[in-house]
Amino acid sequence: MTIKRIAIATVGYGGLEDSVSSEFGYSKTFTIVDVGDGVVRDVRVIDNPAGAMTHGRGPVVAKRLSDMGVNIVISGELGPGASVILQEMGISRIIVKSGMKVIDVLKEKGFIK
Repeated sequence: MTIKRIAIATVGYGGLEDSVSSEFGYSKTFTIVDVGDGVVRDVRVIDNPAGAMTHGRGPVVAKRLSDMGVNIVISGELGPGASVILQEMGISRIIVKSGMKVIDVLKEKGFIK
């Protein structure tokens, strides 16, 4: 079984029921979901590692997510700096409508059944 680790920029601590944040670098949290064989295997929520920074957040977040083994990032928006760094690190980027529930995004994009 291949596990995909997906990081979703989120607005709070609701896990699969949380909403997607409108901005990657400025999201309050990231919901990290491990998915394998169409099933959620693990869910955890982390605070934005660059939350206290006033600028340059995207690259810091991208590096932290890469260090965590994330394969895919989902957000309402991605700035150019973060987008380039994620691409260089081999992390796929998916833009979705902000406000969607995490569980609905995972279903819509075919990660879970």
